[in-house]
Amino acid sequence: MTRSLLVIGGARSGKSRYAQTWVEGVDGALAFIATAAPGDAEMRDRIARHRADRGARWTAFEAPIDLPATIRTAEAGAAAILVDCVTLWLSNLMLREHDLEAAAAALMDAIDACRVPIALVSNEVGSGIVPMSELGRRFRDEAGLLNQRLAQMVDEVVLVAAGLPLTLK
Repeated sequence: MTRSLLVIGGARSGKSRYAQTWVEGVDGALAFIATAAPGDAEMRDRIARHRADRGARWTAFEAPIDLPATIRTAEAGAAAILVDCVTLWLSNLMLREHDLEAAAAALMDAIDACRVPIALVSNEVGSGIVPMSELGRRFRDEAGLLNQRLAQMVDEVVLVAAGLPLTLK
């Protein structure tokens, strides 16, 4: 089995379902690392739906900011890990004005050191229109750069569009 997987795609492309199915192909306990913060009712409902989609094999972790440390914690009791999603984590860091280079380097180190299969979900944000705001353009650029770094280091990269996977690497 591939040790590390990056699944990218647009909103509602099927990328999370693809990554979850990949992780569920591993026998044993599974870890789900959520980067979303339940800030409003719609997000709380979304999180609840995602939890309902996973069975008893899954243990959920929340990592809106310290994703690298959570990966290290989760791998201690899991046969495989699913991180959903990298772009939400990035937006959390940006809104709190964290050092993005240091955070990305720490994430790469955590993935590289991870001893169990790990799947990361990320949004492909470069195929749309140019955002109107400076923050939006910066986010698009940072997400694209982070996706490139992740794609270089992981074993496999899959783009999902309209529910259909296309293996890029």
